[in-house]
Amino acid sequence: MADITPSLPAGRQLIRRYGDGGFEIAGVRHDGSVLVMAGHTLPWPPSRPEDIDFDSLSPCVSPQVDVTVLLIGTGARLVPVPAELRARLRAHGIGVEAMDTGAACRTFNVLLTEERAVAAALIAV
Repeated sequence: MADITPSLPAGRQLIRRYGDGGFEIAGVRHDGSVLVMAGHTLPWPPSRPEDIDFDSLSPCVSPQVDVTVLLIGTGARLVPVPAELRARLRAHGIGVEAMDTGAACRTFNVLLTEERAVAAALIAV
């Protein structure tokens, strides 16, 4: 039998579970919303899509972080990212995709295994 589990470098923040108000990421339970990058996960204050702003996403814009794709999980349903926020992130070289939180978790994992420069801002469901 062939093992098809993708191999990831140690410390990669693969999202194993979501729901019940939090996430299991790289074997650690995180309660509430999170900002996930390839090598670390941070608590993230927004609990509703309308709470998301440029300041809350600033850890992704830092010169020390390599992010070119930002997935925004907006909770149980998709809520579009305001054009002004999208444009501001694009000015920093970051493309934005909004989707429900479950889809954002799955997409993050796929892009992470492809070694893409991805981050996910995830509202807990």
